[in-house]
Amino acid sequence: MWSKTLRRGIALAAAAALALGAAACGGDADDSGSTGDSNKITIGYMAWDEAIAASNLWQRILEDKGFEVELKNLEAGLVYGGLAKGDIDLFLDGWLPQTHAAYWEQYGDKLEKIGVWYDNASLSIAVPQYVDGVDSLEDLAGQAETFNGEIIGIEPGAGLTAATQDKVIPGYGLTDVMDLKTSSTPAMLAALDRAISGKEPIVVTLWHPHWAYAKYQLKDLADPKGTLGQAEEVTTLARAGFGEDFPEVTAMLKKFTMDSQQLGSLEDLMFNVHKDDEAKAVDAWLEANPEYLGSLS
Repeated sequence: MWSKTLRRGIALAAAAALALGAAACGGDADDSGSTGDSNKITIGYMAWDEAIAASNLWQRILEDKGFEVELKNLEAGLVYGGLAKGDIDLFLDGWLPQTHAAYWEQYGDKLEKIGVWYDNASLSIAVPQYVDGVDSLEDLAGQAETFNGEIIGIEPGAGLTAATQDKVIPGYGLTDVMDLKTSSTPAMLAALDRAISGKEPIVVTLWHPHWAYAKYQLKDLADPKGTLGQAEEVTTLARAGFGEDFPEVTAMLKKFTMDSQQLGSLEDLMFNVHKDDEAKAVDAWLEANPEYLGSLS
């Protein structure tokens, strides 16, 4: 169902070691007003659906402006490291101040913070609505066998993975009864789809915004101990010097915002309606939202 994205996720581990070696930085002397000699922009992204959606949207926007845009799919830590080294120009999915706190502490002084484009993001652990007797993270310890002792997670390097492993599991007494099974976001979504198709119990790590909440009837498990943190801001980050090299692009990115309806409709087109063709999904979304590009001018 998510074949193209799943292949991308499966290839992630093999590609990660090579992915940072071939990136270019710099500005577009003609279109950006930059003093650089290149019009190539590299966008790094992790396999979270809002990151995929936003990155493909901006690839289209920038290519229409005459830039050459390369997308690099990496785990979050590698994206931050690539930004710090200057091997990656942009990252549109910085979750601050909590989920990516460790990466920001390590690399933040080497990065440029351009702006917040979504301001109500949150981490969650969810089950299908039909799962009875499990409404809170406090219920999981007593219901571990219902889920075969597994929480189905995403990429090992994700901030959500760290929060689940380091805070949720010990915080709710799950250390000896449940394991976090990490793999990739597409694999987690495939497992969720299979479970719901068979009306089987499953517990997954998820987050808002995500199109899964529109497609499936899910319930977030209450987190009375606050282990997953509070609402966060999805932030556009850039390598040091990007603003100077690409002033026109930076000005546009500072105006970039999306609300839940806009992002949800883009994700639905990208992962459901046109699930194997991100470019077609972006085209369809821009056609349905003709005023959007004007808001960036």
